Amino acid sequence: MKLGIVGLPNVGKSTLFNAITRAGAEAANYPFCTIEPNVGVVTVPDERLKVLDEMFQSKKVVYTSIEFFDIAGLVKGASKGEGLGNKFLGHIREVAAIVHVVRCFEDPNVVHVDGKVDPLSDIETINLELIFSDLEIIERRIQRTQKNLKGDFELDVLNRILKTLEEGKSARTMDLSQEEKEFVRSLDLLSSKPIIYAANVSEEELALKSDSSHVKAVERYAIDEGAEVITLCAKLEAEITELEEDERVAFLEDLGIEESGLNKLIQASYHLLNLISFLTAGAPEVRAWTITRGTKAPQAAGKIHTDFEKGFIRAETISYEKLIECGSMITAKERGLVRSEGKDYEVKDGDVIHFLFNV
Repeated sequence: MKLGIVGLPNVGKSTLFNAITRAGAEAANYPFCTIEPNVGVVTVPDERLKVLDEMFQSKKVVYTSIEFFDIAGLVKGASKGEGLGNKFLGHIREVAAIVHVVRCFEDPNVVHVDGKVDPLSDIETINLELIFSDLEIIERRIQRTQKNLKGDFELDVLNRILKTLEEGKSARTMDLSQEEKEFVRSLDLLSSKPIIYAANVSEEELALKSDSSHVKAVERYAIDEGAEVITLCAKLEAEITELEEDERVAFLEDLGIEESGLNKLIQASYHLLNLISFLTAGAPEVRAWTITRGTKAPQAAGKIHTDFEKGFIRAETISYEKLIECGSMITAKERGLVRSEGKDYEVKDGDVIHFLFNV
């Protein structure tokens, strides 16, 4: 899973990127500090793997991971090549979802490109640049479709997208059928990508647990887009990463904060992209695999190896909770709790699966 961290210059996105990936990307108080996207890989915390590791005495534990791209700060006119706009827009096409860091903190020592803190204005600046870029794509696609005399279906959807974009709305706000969604996905529009707004607040505001007017404004805006919103403090996240695991937990408890911004971001990403994890366990390794909710057993097997999908016979599966109740796979089998599922089975979150296949 690839997530692109975007935002106007000096909103705290590189600070957040450094914090959650410990990659050490340069973070400075001036625009265009990030030119090429920095890439950091973060493992997805999953306590279930630790428990299974102890049960199976595995040699290795493999967590699933997320790639974060820290993409160059954007300014007005990016869709026309202003600043580093063309690079910015090109890098966004590579990600599954956008994490838009929005400045919701006041600090006279950190300059704002527009001279004042206004999160909705910041959001609209970036969204409009994505919309302008998409407008060019849609207009060209409509001309080609008309010239090639393709079916009314495509032309109808394209014209509806065009109307939405011309109204200043992102393509992700459209109400579409499943068939229409598949077609729009094939267009690879920037404004159709799922989005998480990361409201970057001060440490004091985060500890107070009462959303500021800035955060509430972002939450209201996100409703129409079906977007996720999380509240975090990038500066605090940077401090947390310098601590050991046990110190980190104590530090958050002292501040009255239940979970880190990274955990919030991961959970929001899974929810937004409709993702789940199934598990495999044995003596060689215990591992989590990320799939889209609703994935059938053969396709889930294909995540492990293409041969598993091609020669799929069946999936022997048990829910993580039932396996833990039994205490071992042997006991689970004795109690008849390990099910044999065929090719039409939809894998569930937390399924512990052993695939049988024949090449």
